[in-house]
Amino acid sequence: MPRTDNATPLAPHPDRLFAADPGARAVARTLYDAVAHAPIISPHGHVDAALIADDQPFADPAALLITPDHYVLRLLHANGVGLEALGRADLSGTGTVPPGRQIWRTLAEHWDDFLGTPVRYWFETELHDVFGLTEQPSAANADVQYDHIAALLQQPQMRPRALFDAFGIEVLATTDAPDADLAAHAQLAADPTFRGRVVPTFRADAVFDPSRPDWRLVVASVGQAAGIDTGTHDGLLAALRARRQYFIEHGATATDTGVLDAGSTPLSPSERARIHAASLQGPSGVTAAEAVAYRHDMLFRWAEMSVDDGLVMQLHPGVVRNHHTPTLERFGPDTGHDLPAVGAFTEPLRPLLESFGTAPGFHLVLFTVDETVFSREIGPLAGFYPAVYAGAPWWFIDTPAAIGRYRSAITDSTSFTKTSGFIDDTRAYCSIPARHDMARRADAAYLASLVVTHQLSEEDAVRTARRIVSDIPRATFKL
Repeated sequence: MPRTDNATPLAPHPDRLFAADPGARAVARTLYDAVAHAPIISPHGHVDAALIADDQPFADPAALLITPDHYVLRLLHANGVGLEALGRADLSGTGTVPPGRQIWRTLAEHWDDFLGTPVRYWFETELHDVFGLTEQPSAANADVQYDHIAALLQQPQMRPRALFDAFGIEVLATTDAPDADLAAHAQLAADPTFRGRVVPTFRADAVFDPSRPDWRLVVASVGQAAGIDTGTHDGLLAALRARRQYFIEHGATATDTGVLDAGSTPLSPSERARIHAASLQGPSGVTAAEAVAYRHDMLFRWAEMSVDDGLVMQLHPGVVRNHHTPTLERFGPDTGHDLPAVGAFTEPLRPLLESFGTAPGFHLVLFTVDETVFSREIGPLAGFYPAVYAGAPWWFIDTPAAIGRYRSAITDSTSFTKTSGFIDDTRAYCSIPARHDMARRADAAYLASLVVTHQLSEEDAVRTARRIVSDIPRATFKL
C-alpha cells in the first residue's frame, strides 16, 4: 500500500500482553509459541452458517467489519455517532444507509475512541494480519485503506471458506433459533470439499418468558417446526425435545440460554400448565410474578432435558436487554444497548443443581458479565459440582485484564479443567483469529506468572496452555 504522510504505523508488538519483567516475558513467549498456531475451536459464536455455506464475496469493508459488530457500534454510538451512520437500517423507514466508504471514514475519524479497549486490539490484529495494513486508520488514509480492503475482498483467498481454512478454524458453533431448518449446516456437512466443522447451537430462551410480546408467536413456531401442538405446556416440552433432537442430528452439542436471572425453582405440573394456558391469552393473562415463576421452571426443565439428551447447557444470565427503548424501536435488538446486571448463581441454581448437579454426563457452563461472582460463586460451584464449568470472560469482560482476573479468581477453586476454553461470542467473522490470539496471549501471561513464582513448572505450563485451546473446550462442549 502507498504510504500516507505522517501516518502512525500499524505494527502489533510480538510481545503484546506479556509482562514487562524480562523473565516472565520470556516464559510467556515460550508458552504462547506453543499454542500460537493451534487450531481454533470456537464453541460459542454468532456467525451465520449460510455465510460459509454460500461462500459469496463479502460486500464491502464496512458491512464486514463495522455494521454487524455490536462491540464497535456501542463505542461509536457512545462517542456521538448515530447508528444510522454505521449502516444500521432505520426501522421507521425514514433514514438512509450511507455507502460503505462513508461508514469506513466515520470509523477512521473516531479511531482513537477505541484506545485501550479490546475492540482496538482486535481491530489492529485483523487489519494487520488479515488485510495487510501497515498504518493506523485516520481521516487522511481512510479512502486508501477502504479501497485496499475492498479490492482484497474480491479475491478468492478472501472468500468465507478460504478464510475459514486460513484462520485455522477447526470447529465453529453458530447460534440458531429453535425453529431453524439448519439447511446451511446440512449443506456444509454434506459437502466433501469443505473440511471444517460448523455445528448449530439450540437457542430457545424466547419460549421461557411468557411476558415477552412475541412469546406466543415463538411457541407456535416451535410447534410448527416440530409438528407438535404447543397449546399445552406438555405439548411445548414435547416440541422442544423434538427440536433438540433435530439439532443433535445436525451436529449440535450444546444449547445456549440467556435469561435475566438464574432462578430454577420448579413448579408443579398443574401450576405450569395453568400459567401456560393463561399466557396463551396474551401477556396480560399472567402476572409478573407468574411469568418469573414460569421462566424459573423452564430453566429447571432445560437442565432435565440436557440430562436426558446430553446437550451441554450454556447459561448466561444477568444481562438487561435493550436498555434504551427508543433505540430498540428505531434500530432493533443487538445494536449495543444491552447492559450488565448484578449476577448470582449459588442460591438461584440450588434447585437445579440439587437435582442434576451430580448427574452423569450433564455439563452446565456458567457465564457472567459480573466478574465479582467468579471467585464468590462460579469458581466454588465448579469446584464441587461435576456438572458445573466456569465459562470464560464474555462480552463486557472479554478483555486482556479481565482474562487475567478470571484466571486468578477461578484457578484457586477449580484449576483449569473445569473451564470452557475461550469464547469469542462474535458476529464479526474476521475478528475470530484476533480474539483467540488475544486469549492465548493473556493465558500465556497468567501461566508465566505461576512459573516465575514457582507455583507451576514450565513443562506443566506448556501442557496446560495446549490443553486450554484444545482438549479442555473439546471435553467441556463434547466436541
